[in-house]
Amino acid sequence: MKSCKVNDPLPILHNYFQPGDVIIGAITSLVLMPPNPATFYEDPHQSFIREPMVQTKFYQHILALIFAVKEINENPEILPNITLGFNIFDSYDGTWTYHATMKHFSPLKRLIPNYKCGLQNNLLSVMGALYSETSILMGDILRNYKVPQFIYGSHPEMQDQRESFSFYQMVPDESYEYKGLLHLLVHFGWTWVGIIVKEDDGGRFVRMTFSMFPLHGLCIAFLQRMRPIYISSLAEDLEWLVETYQLSMKSKANAVVVYERTLLHLRLLLHLPKMELVSMEPKGKVWIMASQMDLASVFYQRSWDIQDIQGALSFAVYSKEVPGFQQFVQARDHFLSGEDGFIKDVWVHAFGCEFPSPLEHEKDSGICSTREKLENLPGAFFEMSMTGHSYNIYNSVYVVAHAFHALQIEQRQERKLYKGKLNLQEQQSWKLHQFLKSISFNNSAGDEILFDQKRKLIVGFDIINWVTFPNQSFHRVKVGKLDPWTSEDKIFTIHDGAITWHSTFNQTQPISVCTKSCLPGNFRRKQEGKQVCCFDCLPCPKKKMSSQKDRDGCSECPEDQYPNKDQDSCLPKKTAFLSYEEPMGIGLVILALFFSLCTVVVLATFLKYHNTPIVKANNRNLRYILLISLLLCFLCSLQFLVAPDNIICLLQQISFGIIFSVAVSSVLAKTITVVLAFMATKPGSRMRKWVGRGLATSIVLSCSLIQAGISTVWLLTFPPFPDADTHSEIQEIILQCNEGSATMFYCVLGYMGFLAVASFIVAFFSRKLPSSFNEAKCLTFSMLIFCSVWLSFVPSYLSTKGKYMVAVEVFSILASSAGLLGCIYFPKCYIILVRPDLNNREQLIKRKN
Repeated sequence: MKSCKVNDPLPILHNYFQPGDVIIGAITSLVLMPPNPATFYEDPHQSFIREPMVQTKFYQHILALIFAVKEINENPEILPNITLGFNIFDSYDGTWTYHATMKHFSPLKRLIPNYKCGLQNNLLSVMGALYSETSILMGDILRNYKVPQFIYGSHPEMQDQRESFSFYQMVPDESYEYKGLLHLLVHFGWTWVGIIVKEDDGGRFVRMTFSMFPLHGLCIAFLQRMRPIYISSLAEDLEWLVETYQLSMKSKANAVVVYERTLLHLRLLLHLPKMELVSMEPKGKVWIMASQMDLASVFYQRSWDIQDIQGALSFAVYSKEVPGFQQFVQARDHFLSGEDGFIKDVWVHAFGCEFPSPLEHEKDSGICSTREKLENLPGAFFEMSMTGHSYNIYNSVYVVAHAFHALQIEQRQERKLYKGKLNLQEQQSWKLHQFLKSISFNNSAGDEILFDQKRKLIVGFDIINWVTFPNQSFHRVKVGKLDPWTSEDKIFTIHDGAITWHSTFNQTQPISVCTKSCLPGNFRRKQEGKQVCCFDCLPCPKKKMSSQKDRDGCSECPEDQYPNKDQDSCLPKKTAFLSYEEPMGIGLVILALFFSLCTVVVLATFLKYHNTPIVKANNRNLRYILLISLLLCFLCSLQFLVAPDNIICLLQQISFGIIFSVAVSSVLAKTITVVLAFMATKPGSRMRKWVGRGLATSIVLSCSLIQAGISTVWLLTFPPFPDADTHSEIQEIILQCNEGSATMFYCVLGYMGFLAVASFIVAFFSRKLPSSFNEAKCLTFSMLIFCSVWLSFVPSYLSTKGKYMVAVEVFSILASSAGLLGCIYFPKCYIILVRPDLNNREQLIKRKN
């Protein structure tokens, strides 16, 4: 083969090549080029060449690929008689992505795509990249060659899904991680959340927060976009960082979501007090990080403390420790291969030493001995345990190997007649796609590797708690998991007790809210002009309660329960009724018995003086009927003071209506008798034939029968029944009688009122009769009291509830009955007992002068 004389005009210094029958390519983000704004003062070619900063812990990504290739080459069951090689380039933080990608299709040390000269890269697939924008730039080229691309870092956002046909994603879709973040914030009740996002990262993340946070009751306390820091504008950038620092530290948001790559900006922010740029010391926060981020220190951060991120929480793609990996890293001679273009810069930045120039012969204490051990480095510079990204790379290499093995088997079956060895240089990587889609195997850690229909690995996330130490070492503690492929109730699990929080919180769960929780018994009311997470706590209204924190409103207890004193739970109501055992009931019973006794005394007095003129005057039988009906009125009030049941409820209103109708009709009969008696005494009056017992008896009977008829209709249609009033009293259920029909109840009262008014009118017009017949005045006054009592009864009855309704009715019965008794019978009893001299015929027939 002729020698090639075309040189690479712009070589990538950081690359690592190991030959093999077939090659697995990779593009890493190990070397970070500090940002430098584009100018036109120098050759663009030279502007790319800047002093690199090596994120030494990402060297593990390369070691994971080497380890996987080594295992496969030593395993005769996967690719027998075929050796895997690799070709690794760095993208220099994305700036050289196209260049590095095209190098995979060029001869070694030359940038001539598709030109075959010397040892060729028989490329099967490419691993890359750690950052989504780098993966998309790689895809622009790899999809044209139909080369499978395995993304081991952040999930790229594709505008057109057809452009992602060559992508195989070793991480789940970021939408699952966003849901996990929401689960995490809701689980801990962190509703007031700060967000720090790098200016050129997290566009989809910011859109998610604004769309999904309000749906879960979450609010953004502050949103700060971290700008790139340039040397040329360092003073301005530091001033902006100071403002961001003060904003975040003064905020009540103790949970802060950080969305950047290697936490460089966050660590610079927290280091400002050490630089004496701010006087406020860092305040304990819970830093929440996405899966594509990692804590990777560079050389100038060697003395920086990482204690401020103690207790941070992050999501990481599910991973396990791969058997033999740590032993491989410890036993490997990293300088054995001269093709490793990364190792010297990794060593210099990791151990702070230097490799002497070939022209220098003096030895210095800062010279690298190459005998330094990676396991002695703190975790911020290198981790011995395989990280999630390295685990993804390890699995990716095995996926390619298994798919290529399946391709080889199929080709051998198709070429049974083919003699000789297959030409591996003619293998075409696009043929792997059909095998990659259906690949399924268990890796050495026991995990199943399987893609879904969208070429995304079926895997979940671990929830990691960061436990830091003063020497920049840290320990990742798995405290939970996010499994999008399981049932809804098992998607998110976390063990609160396993979490180590920042020392500021004294190992108690941090609180991150705009307003402290409203305790049970209160409800939230949004503060005017502020986000929904900022609210005032107000006590629940009377008769309502809230049993949980942060309720937007209070609820009523069931009808048979009432809120307790703190209004945070419900207590069972006690049943009660107007009983003769309670003070109000005792008072009414005493009144009823007293008036009953008075009635009995009056009745006994009248019976004793049965034949005296004052008793015989104006139909003594009516007097006895009225007295007996009044006695029954007083006694019927007692049935309102016992527990209501079906019989009591029927008797209460019916007996009350009929007995009172008898009493009032008796008064009406007496009044009419008085008037007729006066008219009958006039000479030649025709009224004498109406005066007598028959008229009075017929009036009483007819009026009482009408009321009895109304009561019968009431009983047959809507009879009264026992009921429970659950609303009048907060702590009691009042047992009472329901009228059944309010219309019939007021018909009974109305008819009784009609009789009373008729009696009052007749008595009123007869009040000026001669002294012999002065009972009309007593009847007028008694009916005035009676009508006044029952007129006031209606509004009082309608305006009261519970036991007081019954009390009002009992009091009205007693008051009206007592009025009749006192006004009609007290004057006569006074004459009979005190002034017997007036109880004679001569006095009764004396005319008024």
